[in-house]
Amino acid sequence: MGRTKKRLPDGGPDQSDSAKFADFDQQTVTQMWTYHAVAAVIRGHSLLRSLPQIDPDRIGLTGISWGGYLTCIVAGVDHRFRAAVPVYGCGFLHENSVWVPRLAKMSPEQRERWVKLFDPSQYLGRVKCPIFFLNSTNDFAYPLDSYRKSYDLVPGEKWIRIEVRMKHSHPDGWAPKEIGLFVDSILKGTPPLPKLGSTQREGRRVWAKCTTRLPILEAHLNYTLDTGRWQERTWHTAAAQWKEKENIVQAELPDPPPTAFYLDVVDSQKAMTSTPPEILR
Repeated sequence: MGRTKKRLPDGGPDQSDSAKFADFDQQTVTQMWTYHAVAAVIRGHSLLRSLPQIDPDRIGLTGISWGGYLTCIVAGVDHRFRAAVPVYGCGFLHENSVWVPRLAKMSPEQRERWVKLFDPSQYLGRVKCPIFFLNSTNDFAYPLDSYRKSYDLVPGEKWIRIEVRMKHSHPDGWAPKEIGLFVDSILKGTPPLPKLGSTQREGRRVWAKCTTRLPILEAHLNYTLDTGRWQERTWHTAAAQWKEKENIVQAELPDPPPTAFYLDVVDSQKAMTSTPPEILR
């Protein structure tokens, strides 16, 4: 856009869903929105690294919604980044997301081509920097089952923060103080966020190991008894136990058992992190 607010002839594809999910082939792939967006991020990163006032070893990456989607891809492509924070965005959009109907209208060949080149599930397994995922239990676009699968693909250091009914917007996506705390811990060496491992289960008792350098002030069990669309499920929060000597957070599942649940802790910085959600139904 120039001063006249008219599209420039070399302005690239627009940001509509029609442009993002347009049909393409080997000759037109370079005209796709995701191709341009990823290339722009990588070129911007290279520019930053060339500036004398910038420490090239302390550059992180974050984005919200489609920006979170792009963060997942770029973190798996450009290994020069030291940290990545995708907010809302994830992969497996063809399996469960708000865009499933649009992807379903594609031919099998077109859909396979789109997933192979533009779904973050193809790139998250290559992420080498520490990564911090943030999302809601009920996000309208990036549902919890696709989010968990995306988280599982990352082979290295990873954190996750699931918030009950976190709103989907740029102001709400920027709001969590944990984003800045996480990036500072990686780039400046400040205390890291609490890091929870996967949930263990024995009967109704569930627990997870927690690595933390700061005191834990609160712990919770978050769960839903509902089935069906993630966007419509009701979630409940109950107190969990923090066992400091064992570095374990534990809770007892309700009866009847939940269809999905996760644990979280809050440290003395009032920073909250979670276990990856356990999805039963």
